[in-house]
Amino acid sequence: MRGLDTDDGRRHDDACGESGGDDRYGTGRRRPRRTVRAASITAVAGLVAVGLTMAACSTGGTGSRDEGAARVDETAAAAPTASSPAATSGPQSAERVDPIALLKADPKVGERLKDDLKPCVADAYPVDTSYGNLTGSAAPDVVVNVMTCGDAVGIGTYVYRKQSNRYENVFMAEDAAVYATIDRGDLIVTKQVYAKGDPVAYPSGEDVITYRWAGNKFTQHDWVHNDYSRAVGDGGAAVEPAPSEPAAS
Repeated sequence: MRGLDTDDGRRHDDACGESGGDDRYGTGRRRPRRTVRAASITAVAGLVAVGLTMAACSTGGTGSRDEGAARVDETAAAAPTASSPAATSGPQSAERVDPIALLKADPKVGERLKDDLKPCVADAYPVDTSYGNLTGSAAPDVVVNVMTCGDAVGIGTYVYRKQSNRYENVFMAEDAAVYATIDRGDLIVTKQVYAKGDPVAYPSGEDVITYRWAGNKFTQHDWVHNDYSRAVGDGGAAVEPAPSEPAAS
């Protein structure tokens, strides 16, 4: 988040007169970045000079002659510099890849998944693709999740790392109801857990596994299991009681 670059722009006409020439910027408008340093120095020096003059008017002194002139090097040191991390940081661009071509050319991907990997509508495949830093490579890593068309249930997740101008499969999980995401440099793999009789849309729980890159492979760092409540929503646990038989008259 960056603050607004503002400049008071007031003009002091004489030692004890009224100020005028208001040149304030409206809300939301910004000065060009190249003038931030000069504007900040001018604003601070101007405020110091106005303060000294007002003190002289109230006490009868001579203002800057009594207090001394404001030092420009001190005000310059207080001004923000353009080389701060907040000014230089920003989102990195990622080279887009063709996830379908990656999967079909990957010998590690199961043949059954390749055969079932077909468009759901027109040329839209049931595939999610994420880019981020997982392995410390110079290029962003690629996470590909393959799902079913009807229920959007994950059936395979893969991580590709770019090496020597080609992408290498460094992680894969071909399980039912599996999905992977990138979270602050960690690979988070979620697996839905189904009990007997669970509908596809309502599993009984989930395993959340955190992986981190170590050396040349992912190692498990954390594991969490969550059991879902069957008493809320449409989980199917709340069964309506059977109607009671009418009492005999």
